[in-house]
Amino acid sequence: MQRQAIQRILGLLLMVFSVAHLPPMAVSWFYHDGAATPFAVALAVTLITGVVIWLPVRSFKNELRLRDGFFVVVMFWTVLGLFGSLPLVLSPTPQMSVTDAVFESMSGLTTTGATVLVGIDTLPQSILFYRQQLQWMGGMGIIVLAVAILPMLGVGGMQLYRAETPGPMKDNKLTPRITETAKALWYIYLGLTVACAVAYWLGGMTLFDAICHSFSTVAIGGFSTHDASMGFFNSPLLEAIAVVFMLLSGVNFALHFLAWRAFSLRPYLGDPEFRTYAIVLVLVALVSAGYLFLSGFYESLPMAVHHGVFQAVSIGTTAGFTTAEYFAWPGFLPILLLLVSFIGGCACSTGGGMKVIRVLLLLKQGAREIVRLIHPKAQIPVKIGTKVMSNKVVDAVWGFFSLYIASFCVMSIVLAATGLDFVTAFSAVAACMNNLGPGLGEVGANYASINITAKWVLCFAMLLGRLEIFTLLVLFTPNFWRR
Repeated sequence: MQRQAIQRILGLLLMVFSVAHLPPMAVSWFYHDGAATPFAVALAVTLITGVVIWLPVRSFKNELRLRDGFFVVVMFWTVLGLFGSLPLVLSPTPQMSVTDAVFESMSGLTTTGATVLVGIDTLPQSILFYRQQLQWMGGMGIIVLAVAILPMLGVGGMQLYRAETPGPMKDNKLTPRITETAKALWYIYLGLTVACAVAYWLGGMTLFDAICHSFSTVAIGGFSTHDASMGFFNSPLLEAIAVVFMLLSGVNFALHFLAWRAFSLRPYLGDPEFRTYAIVLVLVALVSAGYLFLSGFYESLPMAVHHGVFQAVSIGTTAGFTTAEYFAWPGFLPILLLLVSFIGGCACSTGGGMKVIRVLLLLKQGAREIVRLIHPKAQIPVKIGTKVMSNKVVDAVWGFFSLYIASFCVMSIVLAATGLDFVTAFSAVAACMNNLGPGLGEVGANYASINITAKWVLCFAMLLGRLEIFTLLVLFTPNFWRR
């Protein structure tokens, strides 16, 4: 690896991230909430650290290799999670331990939405804004943003893009240049955020709440400025707006780009992943609403449909907003919703989970193996639409699936070994790996009550899910470190 190149880019990115403390400082001054100082100190510490790292290697301009890209992505997300916790550690309200602050910061940046905070409604506005901003920054990936900026600083971006962008189709670029691709993704992301904020504002939210919730909605993060999440507003209109933008944000952003460029819905209708995504969410919404009504949990059908549809979309896209305590719902519904989060959003979206395209490939590969039992010598390609998937892609998806499940099992056992009950351990790992947020059992409402060891394990689970397993686990292989 090129240590100097990695050191230079890490220093640059830390300096860029230091600027993220300015907006919450401005919010603090506007609302006079007295929380500006922690952000000022955090800005200074982050900026100085970045400068110290960057200065010795500022003239080193070699292109990054793929191996370097993986290391930078993992290092940066880890370091950023630590530095992002500084304002939370330094702020007198809330009073947070280092473990809790890192957990909250990592949860925000990975768009997980799991929180250790109780009494969110009483927090300073700047802290509330900062949590939402962390999710918005993490939504499309800070590295993708950096890809659009770093070429101007003499740092190539293709290796970072390949290491950061999720999904098996990630080598397909929307535009000829990688910088233009990153910019295209961010224009769409920014446009959705503005549209969502305006819709929330017109729907009845205050301007502050509208901006904050647009950040976490488009990022599919799930943080809220209220303990009751979306249920605080008690507004079917606002919940309908949230459903629309969660659905849009869970779609492959490449489809948004193609649809916008062609001014047509055909890119959506012709995409197998999008069709599967829509079918899964519609079926889960119907089952949830139907069971809530038939079981008598909600006496009126409109109420059952209202909560059933919202939670199906929120959990299915891994956003994690709540209008009700879904973990207390009857029968199999909580488990069904949690399992749907394993599917998650589409590739190249802000959603978590394994991604719809991978699940679709797994199903098609399984169907092919069944046919091969009957016709052993038949040559049966695996297709997504009209495109034949290579064996390399299919093998990679199977490898991803096996590592995903193995990692999930190991971390669930570790959490159970720390003293958590099985439901809490199982759901906490699932919610954090899938970047969902709310789980079942003790972590249904928040993660404040679980032990310190469990919180650090779950931080690793969030990072593992956000970086799509391979990007992180490849660093633990001996081959990665061989010359």
